[in-house]
Amino acid sequence: MEVLKLETKRILVLGAGGFIGSHLVKRLKREGHWVRGVDLKYPEFAPTQADEFVIGDLRDPKVCDLVIDTSIDEIYQLAADMGGAGFVFTGDNDADIMHNSALINLNVAEQAVKKNVNKVFYSSSACMYPEYNQLDPENPKCSEDSAYPAAPDSEYGWEKLFSERLYLAFHRNYDLDVRIARYHNIFGPEGTWRGGREKAPAALCRKVAEAEDGGYIEVWGDGKQTRSFLYIDECLEGTRRLMDSDFTGPVNIGSEEMVTIDELAQMIIDISGKNLGIKHVPGPEGVRGRNSDNRLIEEKIGWKPTQPLRVGLEKTYRWIESELIGIEGKRCVIKTGNYI
Repeated sequence: MEVLKLETKRILVLGAGGFIGSHLVKRLKREGHWVRGVDLKYPEFAPTQADEFVIGDLRDPKVCDLVIDTSIDEIYQLAADMGGAGFVFTGDNDADIMHNSALINLNVAEQAVKKNVNKVFYSSSACMYPEYNQLDPENPKCSEDSAYPAAPDSEYGWEKLFSERLYLAFHRNYDLDVRIARYHNIFGPEGTWRGGREKAPAALCRKVAEAEDGGYIEVWGDGKQTRSFLYIDECLEGTRRLMDSDFTGPVNIGSEEMVTIDELAQMIIDISGKNLGIKHVPGPEGVRGRNSDNRLIEEKIGWKPTQPLRVGLEKTYRWIESELIGIEGKRCVIKTGNYI
């Protein structure tokens, strides 16, 4: 009996040093593909599994010309200047967010056409949805057809919307085969958890892990703003299924399990086993409500996520807790004079 082998592809992951990108490289390698990763930095928390890893600035057309060659079958474009609410919504980083990410996507689209790349995946974001549809925390509207009239609440969202249109224009005019997904708050181990660019799940896990039993953690805003959060493994499953489908998108990849930020914080507190209170403080919040609408992805590719939020939070909290323990352990060794 003949054994059918899956096609091995040469795949380029842009943003391979980041959270989603580094996990995607691992997934692609498990599937047996050859992978080249590109980023400004190596993954922070684990060695890359890419066959090749290029440290390069994708804002530079020469770098894009180098890493996108005619041997590449598929590109996953996840590179962007981004972060959590503390980075995106302060207004201090707007110019860099728009300039840097737009330059990357302009370069990638051009080189993909020049080098006849078979297919390009672009990771957009739910941040491109209009603010006016997300004012009611209990009833946000984030169906794919609600994107226009456009009115994102951040320059990050505007850039994502621009780049969606860029890739769709290259699809129409130059026959570039593209897939576009709008990610909704992806989280999990090996993601940024401190330093100002971390997102809500990681930030709250860190705060809970650092808090002393009987104390409290701080939550930005009134805690009633709503979101949904998708664990990294499910994000990758949806992404791979979209890439292997014949549907261009844009399409949501996210969870429909909507929670308030207070509920998210309390869930993490429960996982920790600590007795902690929640103190609300001023801070950047983003829109009042956001939740993935998964009707289109289920219709087009027959898939939707199924894992409960708590399962992913448990894994993420334990990983961040172990990272903190590791840091404290190193400090103790250094204080005793045993330098490592």
